[in-house]
Amino acid sequence: MPKLNAVLKYVSRLTIGGLAVAFVCVSAQPLSAGPFNMFKSKNNQGQTSSQGRGGGGGGLFGGLFNGGSRNAQPQGEVTRSELPTGDPEVAMILNPGLGSPTLSRGNIAASKTAIQQYSTIVAQGGWPMVPGVAMKPGRRGNNIQTLQRRLQISGDLMPGYQPGRYDNATVAAVKRFQYRHGLPATGVVDSKATVAALNVPASTRLAQLQASLKRLQRRAGKTTNRYIQVNIPAAQVEAVRGGRVELRNTAVVGKVQHQTPTLSSKVSQVKFNPYWNVPTSIVKADLIPKGRQFASRGQDMLAAYRMEAIDRKGNIVDPRMINWNSDEVYTYRYRQKPWEENSLGYIKIDFPNKEAVYIHDTPLKSLFGKAVRFESHGCVRTHNVDRLAAWVLDNNPSWNLGRIQSMKNSRVQENVPSRQTIGVYFTYISAWATPDGLIHFRPDIYNLDTRGTFASNY
Repeated sequence: MPKLNAVLKYVSRLTIGGLAVAFVCVSAQPLSAGPFNMFKSKNNQGQTSSQGRGGGGGGLFGGLFNGGSRNAQPQGEVTRSELPTGDPEVAMILNPGLGSPTLSRGNIAASKTAIQQYSTIVAQGGWPMVPGVAMKPGRRGNNIQTLQRRLQISGDLMPGYQPGRYDNATVAAVKRFQYRHGLPATGVVDSKATVAALNVPASTRLAQLQASLKRLQRRAGKTTNRYIQVNIPAAQVEAVRGGRVELRNTAVVGKVQHQTPTLSSKVSQVKFNPYWNVPTSIVKADLIPKGRQFASRGQDMLAAYRMEAIDRKGNIVDPRMINWNSDEVYTYRYRQKPWEENSLGYIKIDFPNKEAVYIHDTPLKSLFGKAVRFESHGCVRTHNVDRLAAWVLDNNPSWNLGRIQSMKNSRVQENVPSRQTIGVYFTYISAWATPDGLIHFRPDIYNLDTRGTFASNY
């Protein structure tokens, strides 16, 4: 074990500085079980429930046609889905530290060092599997000892801990581990996501680092001076200027069956209160069945969701003339008008790309409070979209944050072109290291790095 001990000692030295970053937004004491607890969950009012956490399970594009609370409304009424208030775990998710850019050139050398470290860990047999049981401060036993061994091998647990006891050093180690894996840094092992992340084999983590290094080498340091980066596995948006992260927003990206593509482009414009043109796949799978359901009750689905049907000649069709059971409904184009529940929200950031994806607002805010956010049809929804739009338009004095926010309830449509070169990069980097010694991992959600192994679970 001398080689492994030497590696762990080196990792500890490298990562002490990173602890300060990890703990900026977390308290010294562990949080009580919250919405990610494996035994209970909270609804949007913070009350416990036996049904699993709500508020994020709406259907396609914010639950407009399928699933969620909207279907529970017999008259087609639409209800909001807001973020829980006062939940400290959600606050951690919504306020990620800025840190250094994921596409920083310095991350290449740091990731190479991480690969060496993990190669040694794998050669020494990896780490033990952690039991899927709740573990909290003050508890003792073999399960705690196994957890400590796991955290020691990955360099999260510093010397001075009490073996077999969930002491303060173990709390700090769990917080550190959770932070590196994009989880709420509670310091408590009581969530399925934390246990799943702990039990991803070291060999799989090594494969993630090796695959992500190749992508870093292709893109890091080869960006425009100002750019927006979406790291798909992290489900985060970074706004970077001159090598510094000025905004880091929580995002929602594509499901496994509707993947967000990787791409390179430049911002063309910001649209306020845009129409949402419903994709053909959603028209067939969701909109038309919903229209037929409403029609069977003598109701107008288009009116309920503030939508319009447009025929082949470009004319808006009178909803009273639509026969939802005919084949003709498949020939119409459908769009949703600007309003508070528009599926794009009130801001859309455009950039040319063959996949026809974009960055936008959403009425379904509760999804931003989830630790794992792979819920869209490929486009990227971002928290604090108003601040991102202000960042894009910051050299246009007519469009400050105040004016942007005033557009939310105006329903006035306006397209504002970007006056500066701002790159857009959608990347797939599921593992990377930073010069401060922190090694970050995210779910290999699309199985691009590990081909169906544990990392796709978290």
